[in-house]
Amino acid sequence: MDSGNKRVLIVAAVAVEKEAVLRGLRQNSGPYDVLAAGVGPVAAAAQTAKQLASGQYQLVISTGIAGGFAGRAEMGSIVVSEAIIAADLGVNTQEGFCSLAELGYGPVRVQTPAGLAKKVTDKLRQAGLEVCSGPVLTVTTATGTAEGEAELSRRVPGAAAEAMEGYGAAWAASLFGLPSLEIRAISNQVGPRDSGRWRIKEALTVLEKAYLVLAEEL
Repeated sequence: MDSGNKRVLIVAAVAVEKEAVLRGLRQNSGPYDVLAAGVGPVAAAAQTAKQLASGQYQLVISTGIAGGFAGRAEMGSIVVSEAIIAADLGVNTQEGFCSLAELGYGPVRVQTPAGLAKKVTDKLRQAGLEVCSGPVLTVTTATGTAEGEAELSRRVPGAAAEAMEGYGAAWAASLFGLPSLEIRAISNQVGPRDSGRWRIKEALTVLEKAYLVLAEEL
């Protein structure tokens, strides 16, 4: 993307994710600002909005490691958002979950521009990385059971990944009239919580590789 002097804001949650992104961008002097905003959608929204108010930007990317849905995004792969969805923003009723949108109180989905998602996905795939594009879910409580995974898969068909910040950053971007994208490296599978099987170091390496590939493209 090329919009004069406007910059790309890349929003991670924690320092190790920010550092992986910076390592990937290390040979590029492009217009990137990389932020470690904190964990969760509130921190992401607040810090993203604060940063956007201080400069001229063309795109916001939420990024880091995430859980992948089995059969869609396996450990060590990359997920590129088609949409960024606040998956647990709503109420539980006797009939089941009812989203904020269904209640009539506002959207729970921010769409990634289709051309941008395709461009990024194709570029990563051409570089030999395992990548898929699909809905990326934002939750405030990470899923830790098979029942929770099944419910999210039912609620959002085709869901590819689950993280905790994307919708906050995307919502802030929308307030400034900016497009948003989410790029996640998969460190674990959504479902029964088993930290012994997580592959965080490997996922951070994949995240670094993704930004090395994309440094000239965004």
